[in-house]
Amino acid sequence: MARYSIQQKEAVINQYINSGLSIREFSAIEGISKSTLYAWSLKYNRNKDLPMTTSQYSSEQRFAFVLETATLSETELSQFCREKGLFPHQIQSWKKAFIDGNSQSAKVADKKDKKRIKELEKELRRKDKALAETAALLVLRKKYNALYSLDEE
Repeated sequence: MARYSIQQKEAVINQYINSGLSIREFSAIEGISKSTLYAWSLKYNRNKDLPMTTSQYSSEQRFAFVLETATLSETELSQFCREKGLFPHQIQSWKKAFIDGNSQSAKVADKKDKKRIKELEKELRRKDKALAETAALLVLRKKYNALYSLDEE
C-alpha cells in the first residue's frame, strides 16, 4: 500500500479534474483505485477554489443544472459534469436538496395550517358556549317574567 503526501494527492486530483476523463478511466491510467480517487476528490478538492465547489453556484444555477440533467443518461450526465467541472454526485445531492426543501416547506405550511385550524376551532367552541349561555339567560328571564307576571312597563 503506497502512502501519498497531501501535495501528491492534490496534484493527482488536479490532474483528474483537468483530464476530462471519467474516474474509472483515470484510475486505470494512474493505477489508483476508484474509491481512493473519489475519497481524495471529496477531501482535497473542497478545500480549493476549484470548479467542484458548490458555493460558487447560486441556487438558480444549481436548479438549472438539475433541470438540464434530469433527462440525461448516466454517460451523458458524466460528460455534462466534466464539461462544467462538476461531479455527478453533486447533481444528485442538489436534486435531493431541492426535493427535500420543497417537502420541508410543505410540512411547515401543513403545521401552520393545522395550528391555525386548531386556534379557530378553539375560538368557535368558546363562542358557542357564550351563545348558549346568552340563550339560557334569555330563556330564564322570560320564565321569571312569566312566573311573576312582571310586565316591562
